[in-house]
Amino acid sequence: MENNFFGEETAIILGLGELQVGKCPMGTIGLGSCIALILHDQRRSLAGLAHIMLPESRGDTDRPGKFADTAMSALLEEMGKAGSTKSSITAIVVGGASMFEFSANSLNIGERNATAVKERLQEQGIRIEHEETGGKVGRSVYYWPEGKGRLIIKRADGTCIAL
Repeated sequence: MENNFFGEETAIILGLGELQVGKCPMGTIGLGSCIALILHDQRRSLAGLAHIMLPESRGDTDRPGKFADTAMSALLEEMGKAGSTKSSITAIVVGGASMFEFSANSLNIGERNATAVKERLQEQGIRIEHEETGGKVGRSVYYWPEGKGRLIIKRADGTCIAL
């Protein structure tokens, strides 16, 4: 997908349910109830990003980036092929907004997505370095893996944070 946001030829913007592992800048836009999961290996200046839409795959293996369980496995596998170990990986979790008012908590897909991702990270022993989840505002995420990594979160309400 072509983009000019980063001003860099190597930047990648991921769509719904996509994932990417690499050393280039990457991002995803329009996170509502979806989660941007970033796994980062500072030693290798390597990152993996997934735009997760749903908490569980229930056996669907078509698009591993779409689900919390399969995205985590796919990112860890690809980062492992590039030389990362789980002990050197930290995580950033962004998104999971409640975009619609529901009468039943079971329908709050944003909260369910955030919970599923955090549970999977805990199961894998991966520490969450930064988390911005919940609320009622959508977000876009831009990440540069070099060194300690650089993160920009743009919120739909016009606010922006940089880490």
